[in-house]
Amino acid sequence: MNHVQSFDTSAIEPEEGAPAADRLLSGNPRFTTWNVEEAAGGIYSGIWQSTPGKWRIVYDEWEYFHMLEGYSIVTEDGGEPIHLKAGDRLILRPGFKGSWEVIETTRKDYVIRL
Repeated sequence: MNHVQSFDTSAIEPEEGAPAADRLLSGNPRFTTWNVEEAAGGIYSGIWQSTPGKWRIVYDEWEYFHMLEGYSIVTEDGGEPIHLKAGDRLILRPGFKGSWEVIETTRKDYVIRL
């Protein structure tokens, strides 16, 4: 067994998606996700990309991510907007409720724990 996993997505078939219709707030965002690994214990990692738009997000999981490119705004209900650009990192914890707005096509790498 190899104990190293790179984030090389060249051989990974991406998954396409979009926010659920009842969560869409504006625009027509389209998601592309390259799932690099699904590990025991409900841990997932990969690269996610979205085109511009805005939608509601509700987190039951824990997520760490690092912005690779683009510009997005994440706003927790009742909180201040967090402006995210390349190089920024954030953790969203279970129970987070708010919105994600992609201003410029955004790409991030992520690690999620269910």
